Amino acid sequence: MEDVEIGRLRAGDIDGVLALQEANQAEGGGTLSARMPRGFFEAALDGMPVMVARREGRVVGFLVSAAKLPLPEAPVVRAMLRAWPGGPDAYVYGPVCVAAEHRGRGLAAAMFAALRVLLPGREGVLFIRTDNAASIRAHAKMGISQVASFEHEGAAMLVLAYAG
Repeated sequence: MEDVEIGRLRAGDIDGVLALQEANQAEGGGTLSARMPRGFFEAALDGMPVMVARREGRVVGFLVSAAKLPLPEAPVVRAMLRAWPGGPDAYVYGPVCVAAEHRGRGLAAAMFAALRVLLPGREGVLFIRTDNAASIRAHAKMGISQVASFEHEGAAMLVLAYAG
């Protein structure tokens, strides 16, 4: 991991984030459950932090954080917040995505640690499909606990949360 830089999203990262996101959508065999538009990432440059892992200037991972109010456009995120709204200062964590060739090297944990430095003391709320065993294991290793569950479009989901 010594050759990977972790930092906040920059304008020049957006195309790479969108490409990585697209490559990992569920309809293409990936595990992402929502698609964030370019405008979301452009707004994030001045908003809640999006962490990015870069190797040789190329985006190899990203981790999104977003305010829970106003309610996100993604129906699955709204369903998660109905199941577990979190505290008043809570935020939505995720998605987190790491390029296939960089998985298993601690990039998700490194981006998570960097995010927690920027949002100390705040609760993060996320969901994971119950059939995404790798993500469930990775988040358990990071100390994130299940607090609720819900179903969305026929898929069983776990809600996890952590305090900053």
